[in-house]
Amino acid sequence: MSATRTATKPATVRRTDAMPLFVWQGADKRGKIMKGETPAKNANSLRAELRKQGITPKVVKPKGKPLFGAAGKRITPLDIAIFSRQIATMMKSGVPIVGAMEIIANGNKNPRMVTLVNAVRADVESGSSLYEALCKHPVQFDELYRNLVRAGEAAGVLETVLDTVATYKENIEALKGKIKKAMFYPAMVMAVAMIVSSILLVFVVPQFEEVFKGFGADLPAFTKMIVALSRFMVAWWFVVLLIVVGTIVAFIMAKNRSVAFARLLDRLILKLPVIGQIMHNSAIARFSRTLAVTFKAGVPLVEALDTVAGATGNVLYEDAVRNIRDDVAVGYPVNVAMKQVNLFPHMVTQMTAIGEEAGALDAMLFKVAEFYEQEVNNAVDALASLLEPLIMVFLGVIVGGMVIAMYLPIFKLAAAVG
Repeated sequence: MSATRTATKPATVRRTDAMPLFVWQGADKRGKIMKGETPAKNANSLRAELRKQGITPKVVKPKGKPLFGAAGKRITPLDIAIFSRQIATMMKSGVPIVGAMEIIANGNKNPRMVTLVNAVRADVESGSSLYEALCKHPVQFDELYRNLVRAGEAAGVLETVLDTVATYKENIEALKGKIKKAMFYPAMVMAVAMIVSSILLVFVVPQFEEVFKGFGADLPAFTKMIVALSRFMVAWWFVVLLIVVGTIVAFIMAKNRSVAFARLLDRLILKLPVIGQIMHNSAIARFSRTLAVTFKAGVPLVEALDTVAGATGNVLYEDAVRNIRDDVAVGYPVNVAMKQVNLFPHMVTQMTAIGEEAGALDAMLFKVAEFYEQEVNNAVDALASLLEPLIMVFLGVIVGGMVIAMYLPIFKLAAAVG
């Protein structure tokens, strides 16, 4: 009697380049049905490999492509962090890196991540270093990640570096999440207020206007203003929608393509009350943690600073770090170079100076990062508490104002009748 189960470890086929994925099903020597997905050059080579493992293949066919584009979610930095943690854990347990990646690929539910891991594994199998294999995927593995891996391979501590990278990415993503929360909440409320106001102006106010026509009296100035705005929205709503969408698209394109606009925007954001301080603290935290991780991994300081510049999340801080790199390259201590750019608080430069004098720069920078990450957490929580009543007042003024404008003529008529 045959029992159906999924093979915990599909047939392994060595490959030197990207190979198609095949779905197979067969029976082992005990008659149990086994199935799985395995990359192979072709169906015949996979059948031969299955027979070597004592499996009689019954079905071997290419895995079908999804109906609507590439299957699976996009690969996020958190996916890369999990990948790094899994490889580091298995390597520390004595599992070879190729075997570790095979296990990760077979256990991952995101097809895009499976394809990525299999591609990296194939390159490592063919003799490339992990650094060389990762260089073929710069979108998923940024320059910082690749440099850390290269340093870890050179020093023979790859598993330790990968574990450190995983922790780093988890902390950075948590920090980004906090920043997005601080920015998203008020923006979302304003968007909802605009949508509700538009609905009132287009659908509700015209109904009241029909009622007002039967009053035979002058409307209050506030009501006239709302009615005029409603008429404009009804007649030109598509133009308003086009302007709003066009403005958003133009803003995003300008931010992504114009360095001057991005620098201006970052400068303005840093000057905003409350939000500006959160962005300052976030940039300092990211700078400190990134430099600490790269320096601890053995990356030379000047090269580390060059990598760190792009990880600060702010164009002004990126320029400042590049200036620091140039000063350090000609012999200045890091803390002296930091003072010259006039962006880092006194505490940060002093902690850096102490770390340099004690020969524990990475440890001191980790402490600085933890302090400023906690500052960001506290500021975001305080901002949320502060915004809640302000948002209620904002919504009350916008929506409540329209309601009052619609009922003012009714109140006026009632007073006249009374």
